[in-house]
Amino acid sequence: MKGMTRRELLRAGLSVGAYAVLSRGLPSWAAGESAEHEKCKYNVLFIAVDDLRPQTGCYGHPMMKTPNIDALAATGTLFNRAYCQQAVCSPSRTSLLTGLRPDTTRIYDLQTHFRKTIPDVVTLPEYFKAHGYHTQGFSKIYHGGLDDPQSWSVPHWAPHASAYAKPETLEALKAEKARLTARGLRIGDEVVETDPKTGLALKIRRGPRAMGPSWEDPDVPDNALADAMTADKAIETLRRIKDKPFFLAVGFLKPHLPFVAPRKYFELYDPSTIKLPPNPYPPVDVPDPAMTDWGELRAYTDIPKKGPLSHFQARELIRAYYAATSYVDAQIGRVLDELDALGLRDKTVVVLWGDHGWHLGEHGLWCKHTNFEDATRSLLIMRVPGAGCPGAKTNALAEFVDIYPTLCEACGLPVPKGLEGTSLMPVIDRPDRPWKKAAFSQYPRGNLMGRSIRTDRYRYTEWAEPGRPSVGVELYDHEIDPGENVNRAARAELRGVCEELSAMLHKGWKAARP
Repeated sequence: MKGMTRRELLRAGLSVGAYAVLSRGLPSWAAGESAEHEKCKYNVLFIAVDDLRPQTGCYGHPMMKTPNIDALAATGTLFNRAYCQQAVCSPSRTSLLTGLRPDTTRIYDLQTHFRKTIPDVVTLPEYFKAHGYHTQGFSKIYHGGLDDPQSWSVPHWAPHASAYAKPETLEALKAEKARLTARGLRIGDEVVETDPKTGLALKIRRGPRAMGPSWEDPDVPDNALADAMTADKAIETLRRIKDKPFFLAVGFLKPHLPFVAPRKYFELYDPSTIKLPPNPYPPVDVPDPAMTDWGELRAYTDIPKKGPLSHFQARELIRAYYAATSYVDAQIGRVLDELDALGLRDKTVVVLWGDHGWHLGEHGLWCKHTNFEDATRSLLIMRVPGAGCPGAKTNALAEFVDIYPTLCEACGLPVPKGLEGTSLMPVIDRPDRPWKKAAFSQYPRGNLMGRSIRTDRYRYTEWAEPGRPSVGVELYDHEIDPGENVNRAARAELRGVCEELSAMLHKGWKAARP
């Protein structure tokens, strides 16, 4: 056995548990495709949405025009308290797609591929591929530039479209690119390390980019922009593969910046009705590392490099975020409608998730990159044929690492050993059941790591360098302060609460399992 390759191990039909041991506890493949093809219970439609916070009608925001996401929630289970493991794209997606937490993947940035740190990990789509599924990915599933070819049965597909559509914006971008090139700068990403065997990009360097405005409302058809192109491709593929077991991963780019959507989606929202958040100020007694200067947004040409946004700008951005959300809702609806038209609803598990939350001015913050509730909490809806109660909403604490084992159990596959989440199928079957004690998130800030837990009542966070005492502690009581506006960590009467939550944080996720 010592001289066998990984592929030979798979063909030899090693058990999931045995190969997990050989892979040092990481998720493992089961037996080969041919043996598993007949056992495929359900297809999987896996819908990823970039920067989508729970800002939809079904999450209690009646001003939102999201009829398709709301309709999915009415036929499935809505997780009201679902949390990512790190509120930024690549670490969050890596964690979800490997079923492993950031301290295991060691992916905390946007430049490093997980195959550099955990080369033998078996991803969620890769695991389904090993069990006889056709796996195919569209647009943003893994972070841009860091796709994982071995996850897919056929090469990953991405739309080729500008982020903008107004002629004047496109001309300005063209001029800016020419200016950068004339200065001898390399525009875009550069691969700085590759796998010597496969040529896979393991490390990329983010180069300068020609930037435009933070939002735009072009008067164009939906398919002039990338997300409708993605929906078109997903629909075409569904028609072609409908008779085989599939794991179809469909990624949508909006409402990620820039907030660009066809004008008709802006017209859904009257500017005079857009409300600013009630807490546009930092929490009382918040430690400095908890805050950011939202550099991602400041890179756009219409955003000030320092200081807060004006009320007018804030309302414009919020409206544009809403419009981009409604645009992507329409594309999700088209894909779901095609699933129904092909008679696949009762044969397909659907999971819809946003990779993390997003600040829309709360605490004076924009973007993600924090451990606050607005950044770590995201949208998660799952529909499993024949399971649960349609339209159920659960307050059970869920984590994105839970999605991998949940899909395995829902589709009748053995759950691999070594995953760091817990299947949510018991919650889908009984949404009010007692569940895990805490959800865990983290965010690096220089040499510091902010580690945060969300319990039923509290959010507790410690900021510290590895192996050193904390330099900042946060405690927010969601029973009386759901906006996380007052850090109560220093209050003497809550010392016992902080000690209890600190102990829970340091015991880790295993001790918080149901």
